[in-house]
Amino acid sequence: MLGFEDSGKLMNLLKAGEERTVEEIVADFDSNFPRRLHFYACSALDYLTSEEKVLIPNQRLIAFAVLHQAYASQQLSSNPFVTKLIDAACDEEAEKYERAFILQLLASSNTPNSKEFLKQSAADYMKNYDPSSHSFPQREILEQQYCGVVHPEPFKCLFKDNAVKNVIPDPDVPRGCNSNSLEFDAPPGVISKLGSGNRDETLAGLLSGLSLEGLSPQWIRPFPPRLPVMEGELSWLNPDTNHELIWDYGMCADTSRGAAVRDLIAKALKGPLVPVQQEQVLVELANDPKLVYHCGLTPKKLPELVENNPMIAVEVLIKLVNSPEISEYFTVLVNMEMSLHSMEVVNRLTTTIELPTEFLHTYISNCISACQGIKDRYMQNRLVRLVCVFLQSLIRNKIINVHDIFIEVQAFCIEFSRIREAAGLFRLLKTLE
Repeated sequence: MLGFEDSGKLMNLLKAGEERTVEEIVADFDSNFPRRLHFYACSALDYLTSEEKVLIPNQRLIAFAVLHQAYASQQLSSNPFVTKLIDAACDEEAEKYERAFILQLLASSNTPNSKEFLKQSAADYMKNYDPSSHSFPQREILEQQYCGVVHPEPFKCLFKDNAVKNVIPDPDVPRGCNSNSLEFDAPPGVISKLGSGNRDETLAGLLSGLSLEGLSPQWIRPFPPRLPVMEGELSWLNPDTNHELIWDYGMCADTSRGAAVRDLIAKALKGPLVPVQQEQVLVELANDPKLVYHCGLTPKKLPELVENNPMIAVEVLIKLVNSPEISEYFTVLVNMEMSLHSMEVVNRLTTTIELPTEFLHTYISNCISACQGIKDRYMQNRLVRLVCVFLQSLIRNKIINVHDIFIEVQAFCIEFSRIREAAGLFRLLKTLE
């Protein structure tokens, strides 16, 4: 937590307990250790005071004073070491002057003017200590007064209780220690096979290797099994970089045919093409069926092509039968206004490709509705004849199952029985009934 240099500074402060006052030593602590190092330095003092024989008595008093005064600007209950101070004040095996000193430190938090005892050295405090002038309250009273919480029993941390300090006693060294000696006699909790060197230097070296982690039990977890390596899974480690050049045969190709077809389709949307132009479109589409995807025809434009050039419309729809958009073209075709050209297109498609059954039934229903909705008697008779011829062709070629639309077609024939073609269609239905 602390480097060797900072640990040496801390030990020098503890050594000055005989010549300098406690107040001066605490002020030196604040000047030598910035705020960010206060916790680490106080943790080191907490460790040093946890063993009775590590520090000589006046050094212990200095350490407790620093633990308290380092957080004097805050409330005492927020001091992370307040429990340590209360434990030390209630330790009946400790010296009474030490317990009295800690009690005065705790009391000075509530009465700031009662810090006169800090204006003397630690050695003088021990000499002038009068046992009869101090009483030692119970732990519960101190906890209630300075922590605000009474713990019925000491707090125990599961991980801390199962861990040991990372500095442990040497079983080969006797546990005895002369607290007045300047030599470091290996108190409990300290490894001391470092010879009889300087006590402070040894403690500084000890603190520089100290951490809060301790030697906790290792929670052994088995490594998870690896998944089996599949064939080719690690092929990316050695990628195949032997690439071959592939010639683009469409590069620099003659695109004039595609441009010509686009121009002719654009004209076909506006009016009928002359036979030569019509033949050119059909030949180009026969030679290269993929031209249909680049001719500029969209589903929205299909009705114009059907009315002006039904033969080209048939050829285009045949080439688009495998396109993902063919359903959109059929939807437009079945919903467009009924006419001779649209029936011609549908009739030619039925003999060339397999149209969806739902499409045919919907188209037939639209034809019947169109006949019923015409007010002009002449145009109505003409369209009825066309529809009847169209239905007879579908029935005779077995393109539709007449039983699926029998009732609707029969009603149509009865409604227009005055027309010869309707009567003929009715007789055909009777033969199939």
